[in-house]
Amino acid sequence: MEAATSPHVLFVEDDEVIREVTRLALERDGFEVTTAADGPAGLEAFLARPPDVALLDVMLPGMNGVSLCRRIRSESLIPVIMLSARDDAVDVVVGLEAGADDYVTKPFDGSVLLARLRAVLRRSTRHGAAPGPRTLRFGDVEIDVDGVEVSRGGRPVALTPTEMRLLLHFAESPGTVLSRDMLLESVWGYASGGDSRVACAGRSASRSPR
Repeated sequence: MEAATSPHVLFVEDDEVIREVTRLALERDGFEVTTAADGPAGLEAFLARPPDVALLDVMLPGMNGVSLCRRIRSESLIPVIMLSARDDAVDVVVGLEAGADDYVTKPFDGSVLLARLRAVLRRSTRHGAAPGPRTLRFGDVEIDVDGVEVSRGGRPVALTPTEMRLLLHFAESPGTVLSRDMLLESVWGYASGGDSRVACAGRSASRSPR
């Protein structure tokens, strides 16, 4: 039997102390970690060897974390967690709208960060593409699971990664009543308070592109 592969984390952080302390903590917990000190170096590391999950500071030299997240999103649906010393709601929304899966405010507790990493990885594994092409259809909505694309009436529908996972969960559970808690566990990977906006994917898919 082959040994399980350690999850590979790309950690982009310009503060050397935070970068090294966090790297050591992640490695002690069984993660393989690639680090970078600025946005361009982070993008180069991502393209050279795509990780299983990306951990990005928002305020990075050369290319900020939000721009780096968008660039990663254009290539991959790996989980992305944003880190920031600011907890302003606008900053959180901007990060999530850029395609991030979670947002952690600095200074953070190491155990909390580890729990968030495990949660997004569980979710990513649960919704990983199965071998071979898969297409799901309901009504005039078509989901290309492997291509991570959605169309309605033959026209593409733009969804964020989280909306895509929600839509997939609904499409793969026909006739099943899905509670809010079930969706939080299955799509987000952990229970969470606050507004989960679970109806977002359904609304987006039902809209005709303009």
